[in-house]
Amino acid sequence: MPINLDDPKNSLDLRKLAEIPTFFDAKLSTNEDKLSFYWNKTGRLEFYIMDLETKEITQISDGEFPDDLKASYIWSKNDEDIIFAKDHGGDENYSINSFNLETKKLVHLTDTPKFQEYIYDISQDGETLIFTSNRNGPINVYSMSSDGSNVKQITAHERSLWIFFSEVKMSPDGKFIAYTTNEENDPKNQDIHITKTNGDEVKRIVQTKIGSQDNFTHWSKDGKHLIFTTDVNGNYQGATYNNDTKEIIYYGSADFEEYAVRMTNDNKKLICLRNKDSSVFPVVYDLQNGEEKILNFPEGIAIGGQVKDNRYLILNVNQPKSPSRLITYDLEQNKFEILQDTNMGDIDPSSLVDSEYIWYRSTDDVQIPAIIYKPKNYSKDKLYPGIIYPHGGPTGQYFNQFLISGQYLADNGYVVIYPNVRGSTGYGVEFRDSCLKDWGGKDLDDWVAARDWLIQNAQVDPNRVGICGGSYGGYATLISITKRPELWKAAVSAVPISHLRSMYENHTLDHFKQYFFMQMGDPIKNEDLWEDRSPLNFVENLQAKLLLLHGLNDPRCPVEESRNVVDKLKELGKIEGPNGDYQYIEWEDIGHGKFGDFEFAINYLSELTSYFNRHL
Repeated sequence: MPINLDDPKNSLDLRKLAEIPTFFDAKLSTNEDKLSFYWNKTGRLEFYIMDLETKEITQISDGEFPDDLKASYIWSKNDEDIIFAKDHGGDENYSINSFNLETKKLVHLTDTPKFQEYIYDISQDGETLIFTSNRNGPINVYSMSSDGSNVKQITAHERSLWIFFSEVKMSPDGKFIAYTTNEENDPKNQDIHITKTNGDEVKRIVQTKIGSQDNFTHWSKDGKHLIFTTDVNGNYQGATYNNDTKEIIYYGSADFEEYAVRMTNDNKKLICLRNKDSSVFPVVYDLQNGEEKILNFPEGIAIGGQVKDNRYLILNVNQPKSPSRLITYDLEQNKFEILQDTNMGDIDPSSLVDSEYIWYRSTDDVQIPAIIYKPKNYSKDKLYPGIIYPHGGPTGQYFNQFLISGQYLADNGYVVIYPNVRGSTGYGVEFRDSCLKDWGGKDLDDWVAARDWLIQNAQVDPNRVGICGGSYGGYATLISITKRPELWKAAVSAVPISHLRSMYENHTLDHFKQYFFMQMGDPIKNEDLWEDRSPLNFVENLQAKLLLLHGLNDPRCPVEESRNVVDKLKELGKIEGPNGDYQYIEWEDIGHGKFGDFEFAINYLSELTSYFNRHL
């Protein structure tokens, strides 16, 4: 059973903590006088618009927009409509819709309940929409008229376009479309291509080297440059490509990860976001001399990056004790103004704990970064239960941000470590690629080393250590408790992968299969490896109590990945139930989680914490 939310023994009320509202996906209108964003202050995601002159905020939607944010939106050129993608119950099969801001009329531009369609751009005259779709196989570029008619396929690549951290945009003159895809045999490779808007003359224009990831971000206002992010120099780095001279210029030293955001409309500055020690902050490069300017930015992570009047940078800031605030940064005055602060409600910020950023030693003498949460009145004179919390991905990362799970578990008396193990982003290409064809190898060593660190340095009782995570973090949980079963007393695995081959073969999303192929190689040629790194094959080793959680409509890690574990546990005679050997909860009308939804967050954390409270 979930925990009693009214239990007075803890200082933090889970409902009040989960109901701290958060801003997502802020974008300037075409005329730059309004700022739009998703906001979940009503309990679910709704769409809002702020008048940047008066700072007045208006709720626009009432259930018409997505309730799980995994696809974005654009403004129409006349600022009268919002065009967005929406799926069905978390299945990530998106149709494209248009919503009129004055009449509130919703128009279904595409009706594709079995395909994935993402909106990316609109022509300068407002007549043509650019989107991607897998309606004819791999994800490719399409166009249609603004009323949804006249759909045309523009590209016909045999592999799906790379839609992670990359854009699809028309040139300002409307003649070309730029995007990212791979036509090499190296599955890591990503290059920038352009095509005429009618599909003629498709060509690759940026390939820094085979095997590098060159991700297109934006065109310059005059169309003379493409802005992109590349890892060719060992770290993600902002760069520009000159369409006339074909020259590529890299910005920064590549000592830290940086992501190109956009060029100011006057072509004088390049805005990048620097990822250093799990904090993210903006860096501005002078395009004339390449000099960098690090902004006087608040602690935490910067998200987004819209530029108004070539001077004001608009960002969402997430901090360890505050999930989000919208700010505008004056690049000339080097100071920021809060557009909309977080409403913490009845949560006293002083009741929240500070996180710690640490490094610990793993196998091969490799240092692993991590974020630690400890109980408010942590004492070196007592022992605590500990939790290792692997992230998703594996190309993901924990940041110096507001982690509701860290706050709530620490409030319940746990020491929690969030490790950025080998395979994570944020620490260079070599670190990121350390676990290619090695899931359940070096990464498993790093999760085990995190457990050792907690025991040796954070007063954690070695007999009361648990592990939990979702997606790849769910896989991490399962591989840890089946390959190193003696180390764990309890585990919570959400939307996991349990058998690599079955997930690959049953997957319906081609671009995720490509990513999986890049991560673990060919399933036929590497059959023995895939079987050895599949937790389902080792369920009989299980000693820890296990809670499995899965969304019925999950397209990324299909629900069968948990059901197969449950079937195996039943075959082994294991007892199901909250106090048994394992427990299984299946969520209806949920996919790969439900981002930004209060009730889902409360339900998930309640079940997770209750399970650990019983078994740790």
